[in-house]
Amino acid sequence: MSILLKDDVAVVTGGSSGNGRAIARRFAAEGADVVIADIQEAPREGGDPTHELIEAETGARATFVECDVANVDDLEAAVEAAEEFGGVSVMVNNAGIFHGEEFLEVDEDGFDRMMDINVKGVYFGAQAAARRMVEAGGGRIINLSSVAGLEGSGEFVTYCGTKGAVRLLTYAMAGKLGPDGVRVNAIHPGLIETTMTTEDYPIMGTDNEEEFLQAIPSRRAGQPEDVADAAVFLASDLSDYVNGESLVVDGGMTNTQ
Repeated sequence: MSILLKDDVAVVTGGSSGNGRAIARRFAAEGADVVIADIQEAPREGGDPTHELIEAETGARATFVECDVANVDDLEAAVEAAEEFGGVSVMVNNAGIFHGEEFLEVDEDGFDRMMDINVKGVYFGAQAAARRMVEAGGGRIINLSSVAGLEGSGEFVTYCGTKGAVRLLTYAMAGKLGPDGVRVNAIHPGLIETTMTTEDYPIMGTDNEEEFLQAIPSRRAGQPEDVADAAVFLASDLSDYVNGESLVVDGGMTNTQ
């Protein structure tokens, strides 16, 4: 069996926990060296730090860089850290925040915080990586949106706005960077079992879980590994002619309601 990401170097924002942790581990299993860029080293779900786990269970190299994606200098430093391994060839803009809200009560600080992390972080993370990729002759950028970037929800007005922005930024980036050999695609996860859906906005393990699952044709919540598999596809040559696209990972929920 071929190693899909041999000789690649990936930067994964929000790589310490949840979907980012699963993506980083899966990339390493496929041969990529990985920079874990996150505000904290310890996984929210517990266990060893992602970069230590990667080096213990694979032959890949990995490092952790403290990174607040709302800070452009931090994003530049995270991408620069990939130079130690040969330079970034895959950028995964995964870091994000999620919570419900009462639209009429959202204040400017709350709005700005979500925009800074979910949109500004993606924009300047992609920019930092793209500068190096264009110079190197190509690369792949994967932006994490959400099914909330495809459909509106009154409980998540700001979140939907940020994830819709990520979707269109992805398409525009693909148009700009495609001629330089850089592919840009988005992943839209649905209900994924992470601390976001067990703690930040509790769904899993609550009385509402079954109602959510009944809206999913596959009748289960997704796991971070499902998102990681999609990311491997978009990062590898298997998707060589896939550019400016949205890959929905939701068990069929969005298109069957």
